[in-house]
Amino acid sequence: MRLDPMAESKISVEQVRHVARLARLELSPADETALRANLSEILEYIDHLNRLDTSAVAPTAQVGESGAPMREDVVANRPEPDAMLANAPARAGRLFKVPRIIE
Repeated sequence: MRLDPMAESKISVEQVRHVARLARLELSPADETALRANLSEILEYIDHLNRLDTSAVAPTAQVGESGAPMREDVVANRPEPDAMLANAPARAGRLFKVPRIIE
């Protein structure tokens, strides 16, 4: 369903330039022509989808299962405090000692 760049287009060069400006793209004239053809093809496909009869399809907010699968939150690699602090440059008891950043 490739469009001929010279054929009637659903989108104008000015609209392509506007979209390119919004996306902060610098397009050559050849790029503008190619993008115009691609965007027109997308709009034609959307028109094709809009013509489909969806009256028997129930409205839905998503097509997959809702939510993320849940699992037990179990610590599998419980660190030993002494092992963690072994390489600390400074420590105060069982805590890391760090430079003060708020005055």
